[in-house]
Amino acid sequence: MIENSLRSILRKVGLQVKKYPDRYLKSRQIALTNFGINKIFDIGANTGQYAMDMRNDGFKGKIISFEPLSSAFKQLEKNASRDTDWITRNMAIGDSDGETVINVAGNSLSSSVLEMLPAHLKSAPESAYISTEKIAIKKVDTIFNDFYEDGDQILLKIDTQGYEKNVLDGAELSIPKIKGIKLEMSLIPLYKGEMLFFEMVQYMESKKFKLYSLENTYSDPQSGQLMQVDGTFYC
Repeated sequence: MIENSLRSILRKVGLQVKKYPDRYLKSRQIALTNFGINKIFDIGANTGQYAMDMRNDGFKGKIISFEPLSSAFKQLEKNASRDTDWITRNMAIGDSDGETVINVAGNSLSSSVLEMLPAHLKSAPESAYISTEKIAIKKVDTIFNDFYEDGDQILLKIDTQGYEKNVLDGAELSIPKIKGIKLEMSLIPLYKGEMLFFEMVQYMESKKFKLYSLENTYSDPQSGQLMQVDGTFYC
């Protein structure tokens, strides 16, 4: 009775009580344990939100975060400064080594090397591009052995706003040493040239990775249409 009353009060102010860990988190923790994941390559780290979530969820292994935007990287460095097992690198990861230009979004999180499409902008006007920035870019294959040690069970997390396939194309030599891959995938085109959900699942299967779990990540606030999901694949 008291529990129901508390929930009712919190809902009136826009809050909700949820069981901890919720089903997504519990499944994620079980999978990490079952596959023995001890190191995460956090590609597209922004300010370190994913890495901090993983620490809060109990992950104690090493995290290597890659973020190209200078402003976001400054905050990422600050967030990682007291964690000796959290390494940061100011670069993008893709299918080439050198330099490229990234479009900087008003909300930072939606920044991408790719052109943003109208469906994205309509659902999130605050994500409109406001500038560009020249950035360093390297392939996973170029940097992988700088951080990989024999026996590592690697989870490759890729959140690069439509550029996920390019990151995978730059990891051909490393993929045999990678145990799991977590991808942000769009259900409708949000960035020009991105690989959409169903094609990505088929592509991952061709690389011997099976879809293991899905989490809803973004829906259009006006229509309620699901637009993006996070999918985790293991081999």
